[in-house]
Amino acid sequence: MQKTPPVTDHPYRRQPKKAFWRNVVQDTYPLDITDWYAKKFPLGKKRIATAGSCFAQHIGRELREKGFNYVDVEPAPGFLNKAHWLDFGYGMYSARYGNVYTPRQLLQLTQRAVCEFSPLESTWNKGNGFVDPFRPTIEPEPFSSIDEVEIHRKHHLKSVANLFEVSDVFVFTLGLTEAWLSIQDGAVYPVCPGTAGGEFDPAKYKLVNFSYPEVRKDMEAFFSRVRQINPKMQFLLTVSPVPLMATATPQQVIVATMYSKSVLRAVAGFLAEKYPYVDYFPSYEIISSHVMRGQFYNPDMRSVAQVGVDHVMQQFFKEHIPPVKKSVHVDSPETNEEDLVCDEELLAVFGENK
Repeated sequence: MQKTPPVTDHPYRRQPKKAFWRNVVQDTYPLDITDWYAKKFPLGKKRIATAGSCFAQHIGRELREKGFNYVDVEPAPGFLNKAHWLDFGYGMYSARYGNVYTPRQLLQLTQRAVCEFSPLESTWNKGNGFVDPFRPTIEPEPFSSIDEVEIHRKHHLKSVANLFEVSDVFVFTLGLTEAWLSIQDGAVYPVCPGTAGGEFDPAKYKLVNFSYPEVRKDMEAFFSRVRQINPKMQFLLTVSPVPLMATATPQQVIVATMYSKSVLRAVAGFLAEKYPYVDYFPSYEIISSHVMRGQFYNPDMRSVAQVGVDHVMQQFFKEHIPPVKKSVHVDSPETNEEDLVCDEELLAVFGENK
């Protein structure tokens, strides 16, 4: 006969029901799982800016459509049809920086915006024109001259600097740990040179797969610099549930993905626990956790279906109640569930016929 353990006091006796697997998951339909998230600070009428990897586009779009005070410092010009906004990088994020995949890229974007870092390489050749190495796919066709690249970049970086001044909350989705950088000055690019402009030269560029200490250091440096500009800035972090399209490491792509997401998730969790002005929303866990049976991914098991985005945002809006009135000063591009601009998709073609 099994003996009843003696009644003693310990921390688990005071834990809420959500702390126990049996209460949360066992015998619970996946879509009925609750208590994913409890906000650290309210959004309310705060001015919200977004940046990050491809999945972050969903978050910004939902915030706009639900009437939050969404910041857009580089709005589309009036003459451009909404159907073409995304082709030119408008409406993706709060500025036309395109996808920002790594914390190092985000930190350097900030440093460039406040004139503290000027990369030695300022343009890439592409066809008969030129592109900005730090947002090479921001327009459908290359610029006709280097001067044109510089004019657009100067306006863009001035807008980014303004974004940090006027925003109250910065939402960032961490996407990757792999990046390509310049050996000469450490500048990090959103894509590998040669895939969307420029030419790859192993003497000029190298792969880096950022470690936990590096990612954490970059994020903390970003927080510190932005709060020097705007001492009241708060940050909301998420981790993209979208796996790597390809890896440049010797690892198999699933293994490489697990490393990358594990590092990013660990850093985001640490930062949210350490700093009162940093919150973490678990979109990564809601989509990719095994308890969800993979139901939120499209057949490619990589891209997130709209039903998954909807479920994620339902959990978010349970805590951050959308305003009653829809915002009247923010416009959105014409989109459907497939309309995400992802530079990483370029890598898929290089795996064909292998």
